[in-house]
Amino acid sequence: MEQGELIISIEKGQIHYGDHKVLDSIDIELRKGEFVYLIGKTGSGKSSLLNVIYGETKLSGGHGTAVGFDLMTLKPKSVPMLRRKIGNVFQDFKLLYDRTVYENLRFVLEATDWKGKNKINDQIEKVLKMVGIVGKNNNYPHQLSGGEQQRVSIARALLNEPDLIIADEPTGSLDPETAREVMDLLMSISQQGVTIFMATHHYKTIETYPGRIYQCVNRKAQEMAIKYS
Repeated sequence: MEQGELIISIEKGQIHYGDHKVLDSIDIELRKGEFVYLIGKTGSGKSSLLNVIYGETKLSGGHGTAVGFDLMTLKPKSVPMLRRKIGNVFQDFKLLYDRTVYENLRFVLEATDWKGKNKINDQIEKVLKMVGIVGKNNNYPHQLSGGEQQRVSIARALLNEPDLIIADEPTGSLDPETAREVMDLLMSISQQGVTIFMATHHYKTIETYPGRIYQCVNRKAQEMAIKYS
């Protein structure tokens, strides 16, 4: 385990929906700046685990914290504060297609109480530069390639300077070359101290970009003993 600040810690965690047990044994730890994978078959509980970390649902049992928030006792009024410390990157980008790149990003900043046009403009320029999308402020998502749209999605995740980015199949809709570019970008972000927890089905990606792996299987989410290298 790398040394550093603990970003996610769940011990003996459980996730239930009514009488249905999704996961009944979650044991994970992620520290600052780590790049960690989450794998498992469809329906194994990956999305449910990410939803708990993002405050969509609570743990049903055990102990858990994410970016300093208790996942068992998280109050609805605290969820927006939790989410300001967590960026979210999706397979299908989830951009607003009737708004420009700039308007997509401004919407997020204004929704999270950023004030001042200059401050907002500076932050948008900063994150677009970080992800290599410059000069596309006035483009609409349909005018961008899939890779460019995912870079905008990553820029959106970086707006509030999060401690953690959850990436749910971020390369799933991309061709291999573009997927490599996105992975290079995510790796560089983690090297700057942002923890990344990435769900994926692409084992080739893990072989190319090795890291620790947690697996959802048999209602458990635990670290795999092997590591691709």
